[in-house]
Amino acid sequence: MSLTLDTYRLLGRSGLRVSPLALGAATFGTEWGWGAEQDDARKLFDLYVERGGNFIDTANTYTDGSSERLLGEFTRENRESLVLATKYSTLSRPGDPNSGGSHRKTLFASVETSLRRLNTDYLDLLYLHVWDFTTSVDEVLRGLDDLVRQGKVLYVAMSNVPAWQVSRMQAIADLRGWSPLVALQVEYNLVQRTAERDLIPMARELGLGVIPYSPLAGGVLAGKYSRDDLTAAKADADGTRKGFNIANGDVTERNLAIADVLKEVATEMGRPPGQVGLAWTLQNPGVTAPIIGARTPAQLEDNLGALEVGFTAAQLARLDQASAIELGYPHDLLASDRGRAFNSGDLSIETRG
Repeated sequence: MSLTLDTYRLLGRSGLRVSPLALGAATFGTEWGWGAEQDDARKLFDLYVERGGNFIDTANTYTDGSSERLLGEFTRENRESLVLATKYSTLSRPGDPNSGGSHRKTLFASVETSLRRLNTDYLDLLYLHVWDFTTSVDEVLRGLDDLVRQGKVLYVAMSNVPAWQVSRMQAIADLRGWSPLVALQVEYNLVQRTAERDLIPMARELGLGVIPYSPLAGGVLAGKYSRDDLTAAKADADGTRKGFNIANGDVTERNLAIADVLKEVATEMGRPPGQVGLAWTLQNPGVTAPIIGARTPAQLEDNLGALEVGFTAAQLARLDQASAIELGYPHDLLASDRGRAFNSGDLSIETRG
């Protein structure tokens, strides 16, 4: 496999063309205790765009709004050439219950704020960021469709939502002639493969492009952690990104063991482990564009090298075995000889297309 940022892919069942790696802008700004100052963030943006990248991911609350504000500055000269994706639903004003959630009030207020910060008349892609379990799907879908009809949003998508809700919403949107969902953002990497149970197969079936976030598991797959970090107190987050990931439970014996196998494979290839871990997400046919995050141009260059990585069947098998998960019921049953026998006995039935 050898790709470039201008080897564009269609996003889900839409006609929108996006790069095979999206630039994550959650590192634009330092309000969270880590990230890139404005000048450094500009270098990341310029490097990505100069290589042919066009797909940029942010959210209304990333770095307390600085991410969107900086992108509004950076995109003044080439807005029409870019696909800007942002999100709504995360709490923007602590203590104000209507400044977060999936409902119509926060949806419209959030979009207006994002348009102003991003210095644009429209958003290419809007995600519902985190499902709230309280707002009806009709309210969500109708609100998103109204924004599309107003021209303020071109395409709509979901992030961090149960598979059964996404599939339900896609069916309702189709039946009512509302704007369909075109993308699904999920956490997906070698140590977090549970999206393979339902979310990714559902997305492929229903025409949603899969956009993985945290493809390096917070740096675990880049080799940034050792077993010494297992003894660090989880509540002892020190304000750094490393401290956040340790406190978040990303550093475990299982995850480090997977990172060890990844490092072995990467050494065989003569490549950094993070580059190979990122390339692993790209080889999944259900994935459209993983989101890469960086604080320095050197880190971004390293991530872009994933586009050139190719695996042997044996290398993929080793990584798959090291990171395998149980798909659970009913998937394990349906994939078993017993499950297949229920439908076809010992007959040989070939599927095509």
